[in-house]
Amino acid sequence: MTETDTLKQRVRDAIDDHSDDIVSLAESVHAEPELGYKETKTTAKVVDEFEGLSLDVETELAITGARARAEGDTEADDFTFAVLGELDALVNPGHPAADPETGACHACGHEAQLANLVGAAYGLVASGVVQDVPGAVEFIAVPAEEYLDLEYRRGLLDEGEIEFFGGKQELIKRGYFDDVHAAAMIHAASETPEREVSSNFSSNGFVGKTVAYEGRESHAGGAPEEGVNALNAAMTGMNAVNANRETFPDEEHVRVHPIVTKGGDGVNVVPADVQMESYVRAKSVDAIEEANATTNRALESGAMAVGANVTIEDFPGYLPLRTDDTLVDSFDRNAREVIGPDAVYGEHQHVTGSTDMGDVTQLVPGVHPWTGGFEGAAHSTEFGAVDEEMAYLLPAKVTASMVVEILADPEKRAEVRAAKREKLSRETYLEAVRPMRDTVRGEYMESATD
Repeated sequence: MTETDTLKQRVRDAIDDHSDDIVSLAESVHAEPELGYKETKTTAKVVDEFEGLSLDVETELAITGARARAEGDTEADDFTFAVLGELDALVNPGHPAADPETGACHACGHEAQLANLVGAAYGLVASGVVQDVPGAVEFIAVPAEEYLDLEYRRGLLDEGEIEFFGGKQELIKRGYFDDVHAAAMIHAASETPEREVSSNFSSNGFVGKTVAYEGRESHAGGAPEEGVNALNAAMTGMNAVNANRETFPDEEHVRVHPIVTKGGDGVNVVPADVQMESYVRAKSVDAIEEANATTNRALESGAMAVGANVTIEDFPGYLPLRTDDTLVDSFDRNAREVIGPDAVYGEHQHVTGSTDMGDVTQLVPGVHPWTGGFEGAAHSTEFGAVDEEMAYLLPAKVTASMVVEILADPEKRAEVRAAKREKLSRETYLEAVRPMRDTVRGEYMESATD
């Protein structure tokens, strides 16, 4: 057994010693889901775990959020490895664990991410291993990954509390990844109750948008000709989007999925205020921009068709995720050691969902494996953990072992540093994403006195 193998075994043993604490945290987070930038209880739970390890903790990173730093031999190398976990829930009121007031629930497995985060901290810190390797590890609990509750986040933006709707984007802007050389987190896999992981993949990025159609009220039965039907404008705009779908290149995996969040004020009143939200997703930034321009043109055409007004506001969504080969190889190797020789499944794949971990991987070499132990499709009412050890403990052993392997090996650290030099800086990242915020206005409604 090599010295690194011994260090990894110490890490895994420490996670076993604290398995009850890790599982209890996951179950507590699952029982009290909170939406993005509102995760006060969840943050407090993670902070308690960090402080129990005698780590200094910084809180309120971006309204919520927390981080703790554990240092090894930083004189030998200032290499910093960040382990991330997401604090927020999503909205699915039909989920059996949903909050009855907010509809929030952990139907995406973020409680498993926090178990991975805190579990890795137990493994590296409680064992003392972090002091026996060069560099440092930062444990970061990140707010607001799920891109929803946009009205609330728009209020935070207008008040100057945030610039970005995504928590990792906001942390990037605030400089939290400037000195990070590698970043890792995990994500629960849909319909994968087996003890399996998959780490070699890419994802779509997207632009988020709100759409407001303005019409004119009138009596829907008595005088519809006196009104301008904003709901008809919205439906026409959505049909125009559908008419363009066949023009999107297959290889770019374009996805456009609008919803109507307000369809009018009363069934006997011609709708004059119709609100929508949408994403425009694609594999590359160029494809996102092209599909978004097509989508905005289509949405504006709905207002033009019925003589309504429309305001389309675009906001930076998330950039495509790109994993790092050195980190993928290390995670997979340790997964086979911890879980079993058949633990790693699949070749490289592209997923059409999105995550703000994509933004992190544009600045820092990263890995974002899918991990098993869950049944049901993510975001659905059936999603949930069915294998406690696989969902909450084994990934933490793999993650912590990967961190040890990278920090203990100067050649691997050099490979990751070289990869980071090819990434965006914080400044170039902001220059790329800030122009995605834009407003398109189309005014086609004549005044009532004309």
